[in-house]
Amino acid sequence: MSHYDEIEIEDMTFDKTLQIYHYPCPCGDRFEIGIADLRDGEEVAVCPSCSLTIKIIYEVDELPKDE
Repeated sequence: MSHYDEIEIEDMTFDKTLQIYHYPCPCGDRFEIGIADLRDGEEVAVCPSCSLTIKIIYEVDELPKDE
């Protein structure tokens, strides 16, 4: 599977309330991935409005700790 882009997790925005990371998509919506998915090793964020995906570059031990 090819991805639209590879994004460093530091370049994404973390929503503490929803526990998701998001990043702007060229379609005008945004790529989203839950922190639980990242902890499970998932590295692909999807845009709900179009077919694009991004691969997230991160280390599990660098994620915010559970509150």
